[in-house]
Amino acid sequence: MTHLEDRLERFETLTAECELITKLATDSTKREFYLKLSEQYRQLAAEMRQAIATKAAA
Repeated sequence: MTHLEDRLERFETLTAECELITKLATDSTKREFYLKLSEQYRQLAAEMRQAIATKAAA
């Protein structure tokens, strides 16, 4: 597994963990925080997939 694939896997794991915390959080402030954090990790994962695809095409 390449460094980029390792990072992609980590971002996907963090996204899932934040989504779980969002569902379980009883405090609305924490729920909103983890929701935004999961969205940021999801975006990073998408960018990492794009970087992997670009590198593979080169």
